[in-house]
Amino acid sequence: MTFIIEGMVGLMMVISVVALVAHRLRIPYPILLVIGGLGLAFIPGLPRPKLDPEMVFFLFLPPLLFPAALFTSWRDFRRNLRPIMLLAIGLVLFTMALAGWFAHWLIPGLPLSAALLLGAIISPPDAIAATSIAHRLKLPRRLVTIIEGESLLNDATALIAYKFAVAAVVTGTFSLPHAVGNFFVAGIGGTAVGLIIALAMAWLEERLEDPPVETTLTLLIPFTSYIAAEKLGLSGVLSVVASGFYLGWRSPEIVDARLRLQAGPVWEMLEFLLNGIVFILIGLQLPPILQSLRGYTTAQLFLYAIAVNLAVIVIRILWVFAATYFSRFASHRSTKHAFRANWAQVTILAWTGMRGVVSLAAAMALPLSIQSGAEFPARNLILFLTFSVIFGTLVLQGLTLPFLIKWLGVKDDGSSTREERQARILANEAALKKLQELGEKAHPSPDALERLRTEYEDRLRQIKSADENASETSLFSQDYERLAFETLQVEREVILHLRNSRVIGDDVLREVQRDIDLAEARLRFPESGLGVQEEL
Repeated sequence: MTFIIEGMVGLMMVISVVALVAHRLRIPYPILLVIGGLGLAFIPGLPRPKLDPEMVFFLFLPPLLFPAALFTSWRDFRRNLRPIMLLAIGLVLFTMALAGWFAHWLIPGLPLSAALLLGAIISPPDAIAATSIAHRLKLPRRLVTIIEGESLLNDATALIAYKFAVAAVVTGTFSLPHAVGNFFVAGIGGTAVGLIIALAMAWLEERLEDPPVETTLTLLIPFTSYIAAEKLGLSGVLSVVASGFYLGWRSPEIVDARLRLQAGPVWEMLEFLLNGIVFILIGLQLPPILQSLRGYTTAQLFLYAIAVNLAVIVIRILWVFAATYFSRFASHRSTKHAFRANWAQVTILAWTGMRGVVSLAAAMALPLSIQSGAEFPARNLILFLTFSVIFGTLVLQGLTLPFLIKWLGVKDDGSSTREERQARILANEAALKKLQELGEKAHPSPDALERLRTEYEDRLRQIKSADENASETSLFSQDYERLAFETLQVEREVILHLRNSRVIGDDVLREVQRDIDLAEARLRFPESGLGVQEEL
């Protein structure tokens, strides 16, 4: 137990340092984490943790998928459903078939069934690195929605196809009608299970008023959804995604401010740690994989790795361009919400094909033997090629994507900012109208009424005077923010001096400091809702 705890502490330290370096270098941290894990694996004397695929599927996958679905705009997801489905289902199956056939043709002795299994394993991109770049460089909103939407659904497609491919290799039999039927049953059934669990949780959250308990329950939702669906032989991934979508839509109505303020940071920290651990563990897996390979020369392995990497990259590029323009032609340019990306945006979408944890976990979960008792065909080679695709796409595409975005001149279209500006104006105007009604009916304190009216009027004036094309909407003028920050800093210095002089205790310090922190957060991050005074 002590060894496990020490290992986890060491991993978290490495993750923190690597993430800090990645932030300074402006590189997506998953890339440096994989490289860091690979470097650690070759240091003699260090422990070699083994990545348990079942642990990845049950411990890592649900809590990483759930918040992604929870914070995805359902409206934007529906508007872009066609390109998302073409990528999440069409491209995954196309990659499985074409990459599998290519590997079968390229590698002597690799059975077609095992090659198709390899295709299923390396077919789903992992959008963690891509979305981190997309948000940082402020890509157009629809492009980000498609990338995130694809990552939510492609794992389900790939894992369902993976299960049928494994069964075909193990038993030596395969029925296409049976596979297609089960594919739809697993998908629809998994979605239904997730919605049922989400409905029950929404009913429960409406009746609870205990943020710590509610936060704990939200952490259990993805695991409950995943396990329940998997036990029924359905898609656990779609179950988690469905529950996340439903609760993401309902949460603004049923969740109070205290829970939002507490649960948000918890999920943010959990996502960061889980992603960090997974990508470090990916890097640590290569040496054992290399040691298990016999009968192949270094030159052969290098050739196969390069060829398969190029294959998955080229297949995605071909599919994305063909599907985008064919879909546009088929819609006769009449579909209101069709994806109207220009060639530069399509190029970015085609280049966001980095593979990740789902591919490696699926490869690690391959059986050791088939039904006849013989060894699973080319198992070690599949493991090696999977790792090479993960490493190659993360490093090549992940490192070059920011430069490609800048070179092509793809920028945020400003739609989110315009919507935010409109929403803030309408909300503040409604609040002012309500204040007028309350002043006429409830007869509140004139001072309180005037204070609130002045604040709302100043806020409206600032929002309306802001540039509509600005990348951000500020609730406060620059002078206001500068003066507020300086006065808040004075408040901090005073209460620290009072604590150090033993005039006040630490408990009082923390209470006052919390209000100051909320006020600063309101200035720095107005979209978070932090800093709203309780009296309001």
